[in-house]
Amino acid sequence: MTETIRTSSSSPGPGSRSPSPAGISPKGLKGGQLGLLAVVVLGISTIAPAYTLTSALGPTVNEVGLQLPVIFLVGFIPMILVSLAYRELNADSPDSGTTFTWVTKAFGPWVGWMGGWGLLAANIIVLSNLAGVAVDFFYLFLSQLTGNPELAGLADNKALNVVTCFVFVALAVWVSYRGLHATKVVQYGLVGFQLLVLGLFVAMAFANWSASETAIPFSWEWFDVTKVETFSQVAAGISLSIFVYWGWDVCLTLNEETANGRKTAGVAGTLTAVIVLAIYLLVSIATMMFAGLGDTGNGLNNEDNHENIFTALASPIMGPFAILMSLAVLSSSAASLQSTFMSPARGLLAMGHYGALPQRFGKVSRKFATPGYATIVAGVVSAGFYAVMHVVSENVLNDTIVSLGLMICFYYGLTALACAWYFRHSVFSSTRNFMLRLVCPVLGGVGLFVVFFQTAVDSLAPEFGSGSEVFGVGLVFILGVGILASGAVFMLIMARVHPGFFRGETLKRDTPALVVPE
Repeated sequence: MTETIRTSSSSPGPGSRSPSPAGISPKGLKGGQLGLLAVVVLGISTIAPAYTLTSALGPTVNEVGLQLPVIFLVGFIPMILVSLAYRELNADSPDSGTTFTWVTKAFGPWVGWMGGWGLLAANIIVLSNLAGVAVDFFYLFLSQLTGNPELAGLADNKALNVVTCFVFVALAVWVSYRGLHATKVVQYGLVGFQLLVLGLFVAMAFANWSASETAIPFSWEWFDVTKVETFSQVAAGISLSIFVYWGWDVCLTLNEETANGRKTAGVAGTLTAVIVLAIYLLVSIATMMFAGLGDTGNGLNNEDNHENIFTALASPIMGPFAILMSLAVLSSSAASLQSTFMSPARGLLAMGHYGALPQRFGKVSRKFATPGYATIVAGVVSAGFYAVMHVVSENVLNDTIVSLGLMICFYYGLTALACAWYFRHSVFSSTRNFMLRLVCPVLGGVGLFVVFFQTAVDSLAPEFGSGSEVFGVGLVFILGVGILASGAVFMLIMARVHPGFFRGETLKRDTPALVVPE
């Protein structure tokens, strides 16, 4: 374990990449801005339960059928194991770079750079997906509000869809650039509204399920994972369920800006994951009981319902209150679009700070104490990615969700294994260390990499995902594995342009951790 040394007041300012004599230099972020409640709210906002469920319920049911609840439980297991590994690493070395910083300290700069790339790629993919859902529900909400069904169809106009997406991304970047105070004000209201509407949806689904023509009764067999026919289906289902939990690690990304971030950020990440699990189990069970698994009408296997489950089910379940669900998903995706920018922006900030990217990425806005340049770059790249995907893929949301699962498995798994390796000299010093620094991280990391490789192999087939392909190769494989491969190429370029980081001059295992405010 590294020795923690308080950063000297004479440390270099933001953007500096050289350690000070007393430890690594601060990045210019303002400490002590957030408490436990605020971090948990931002974590839930980033996960965005309403948005993730409307995007992922259909594809997940398509893979595992009635075993949807147990897949959510199985997918949660590696999440909670990995979150414990994150807590250990954060308690030792709180740093906004999270995966990038920790994997570098454990495995060296080359593996650390790829871990950081995986985190950034996952965020860029989900930002584009968030923007897409926000656009769809924006026009659906306008249609319901005005009583003009033609307005909902405007989302199918590709040019208008992309332009609207750009507007949403620009607004999210603007709020993120202005700092955490503006973010908190926005998020408390949006997250509270989102959870209230989901609660109403669940209550009305349970109350009215027997009146639905496609209803099915609750069964404990839904929690029997052996009912899933093949391991490929299990892996695909877990990959998709991992997507719906993803985002809790933003709590750790905020460690330098959280009061007592060494402890609070880790607790917030684990607490967020547990709260979200409870929400997902309730919503999935209520939805299955009301809609059933048929391939027509309200059935969850109706392909017309896959892309946005709540679009299809809000009216049958909630009646005149359906507009609230449209507004909830819109606010959920818009809020998550804004809060999700915090993670890639601070990841890019850390990579620039330590010299793994050009120095301008390590610059912090003096007025708002935010990674301004990195936030703008993340917005431009995510908007561009969405525009390209919207042209290439006929089912952009489905394909990006599955490829996102690959990215998450990669960088979460790598971080978990980094925890075990980083603490290898202390794992046998106590039962606690043995469990939290070895057993849990290894089980979580290995489990995620098994899912990663299985899904990667399966996604080679053109029919995987939405069926979109490029030269006979499934688009999901090209997105997931191709983006990782492009990261390796970009890493080689950075190694020639900025060799200091890759020679271990700016960040290494024994670099003292930055002490965050109590």
